[in-house]
Amino acid sequence: MTTADDSWKERFRARVVLWTAPAAGNRRRALAVSNRSGVAQLYAWDVTSGELVQVTDRPTGTVHGRISADGGAVYFLDDSQGDEIGHWARVPATGGAAQDITPSLPRYTSHDLTPSADGQRLCFTASLEDGQTVYLLDGAAGSTAEPRVIHRTTAMCATIGFSSSGRLVGIRTSERTGTARFSLLVIDVESGELVAELWDGAEASIEDAWFSPAAGDSRVLAVSDATGDRRPLLWDPLDDSREDIPVSGLGETFAFDWSADGREILLCRVRDAVQELTIYEVHTGATRPLEHPPGVYGFFAELGNWFDEDGNIVAQWQDAAHPATVLLLDGRTGRPIRELLRPSPVPASRPWRSVTFMVDGDQPIQAWLATPAGDGPFRAVVDTHGGPESVAMEAFAPRGQGWVDAGFAYLTINYRGSITFGREFKESIWGSPGELEVRDIVAGRQWLIDNGIAHEGQVFLTGWSYGGFLTLQTLGTAPGLWAGGAAGIAVADWVSEYEDENDVMRAYDRALFGGTPEEKTDAYRRASPLTHAANVDAPVLIIQGRNDTRCPARQVELYEARMRELNKPIEVVWFDAGHAAGADVELAIQHHSAMLQFALRVLRSE
Repeated sequence: MTTADDSWKERFRARVVLWTAPAAGNRRRALAVSNRSGVAQLYAWDVTSGELVQVTDRPTGTVHGRISADGGAVYFLDDSQGDEIGHWARVPATGGAAQDITPSLPRYTSHDLTPSADGQRLCFTASLEDGQTVYLLDGAAGSTAEPRVIHRTTAMCATIGFSSSGRLVGIRTSERTGTARFSLLVIDVESGELVAELWDGAEASIEDAWFSPAAGDSRVLAVSDATGDRRPLLWDPLDDSREDIPVSGLGETFAFDWSADGREILLCRVRDAVQELTIYEVHTGATRPLEHPPGVYGFFAELGNWFDEDGNIVAQWQDAAHPATVLLLDGRTGRPIRELLRPSPVPASRPWRSVTFMVDGDQPIQAWLATPAGDGPFRAVVDTHGGPESVAMEAFAPRGQGWVDAGFAYLTINYRGSITFGREFKESIWGSPGELEVRDIVAGRQWLIDNGIAHEGQVFLTGWSYGGFLTLQTLGTAPGLWAGGAAGIAVADWVSEYEDENDVMRAYDRALFGGTPEEKTDAYRRASPLTHAANVDAPVLIIQGRNDTRCPARQVELYEARMRELNKPIEVVWFDAGHAAGADVELAIQHHSAMLQFALRVLRSE
């Protein structure tokens, strides 16, 4: 029996499909990730019948994977207890034993395996101690061919997949800039030679990109921020011709998918963290707005929103009050046709509203606010998303709703460094992470107080991953303002983290800071909560994974030891998994319960 006191847990327990992605050569088959077993796992989805077949059953969950071109197999990184280091493995879409497809390689980190449309090749980037290596595997599913190297770099790097012929492969890399700005390389996989490069200069970045699925069409759909905002384009590497897709209105535009025949492109314009879907007709150059329901349509361009074989749109929809639902939208109008995969029921949830406040005189910061019933001021939580290159949208958030159920106002901030607000906004934190973001967080707290929403002495900080880092950094660099803070899978010391993390994250840190800890010592130390531990004047809770290779354990142990040495109030809760802390539903409930009880205890003690 669910009581009023624990009804918030039912939102975590809602059985949802987190994302879907189609098979490259058969869009009636797809891969889905769902928590219906209680832990997020991979499922083969027959889109026509609606049948979901669970193909992984790993204790710490499986939230990343790929489906073969024909839909007959699923690939996942077989790591050790969520540490994101292992080998890609293949499992039949009907279920069964997994097969290691790269047994001769050392263990690696990888997130980008892609099959060619004919199923004869696979490519992926393996992050090893000496940098990033792009491998190609020849042969159909089940082949034991040795992987061959087609590219190596120490910069950030990921594959975008194959051309429709399987002859060309695309690689997005930061070799040109040494920052998180990218160019796109296209390589002939048979000769290994560079065919062409798409680069918009040292100040711009080529973002989401993939080849046309149409036979004989070698064009790439990509997004460039050369104008200051993300804008889509079509580029043919064979003749280096380019067409910038016209978009109107303010905001940034993301590319979601090609239609199966290559005649239409699904675009998503984002303004103030609100999405609008449109269709671009490739042959006519016309843009067709879609009359879709308001809400959030996925968070990643390559996952959750795609054309089916009939030209309709499989869409991952949710809003603050409704969990993720897989809808079928009419490809002409955008109106819902039916629900394909619906979530289980959840308790009534509070709506969010978009708010904006000013920082540093003229910098607007957008945030989302939810409040309990009744009039304020309330106890309040200021939350920050992970990333930092991510964004908080009006999505269904069991943690946020749980805070509101407990009587807290909940403000989640799109701080400087977030995406969808333009290149300058995103890159403003580069070189000095944890400075501008903290000013945005402090301003959000003041906005809550000035508007009668929060009690001045009862504002609590939370965040996960980069948001956990910002929680700890704000407590140490802006003391005197907070009742306490709870950080999940956080960065507490960038220096020791760099020494222990996987090489994908090392490459990202070098881009974020502009160099290694040896090259940018002051910046790494200034950005580390460990440096500012002596200033912390509020109780701290940290929840951390023992097997996390993005935010490794040792740097949190160093922070805890320093806080105890200073006689600062700190609690650390450890769990035996990696960075995907939310994959296990009951574990996620335990973690939120720990944060909630900690906050209530701290506030009662005042």
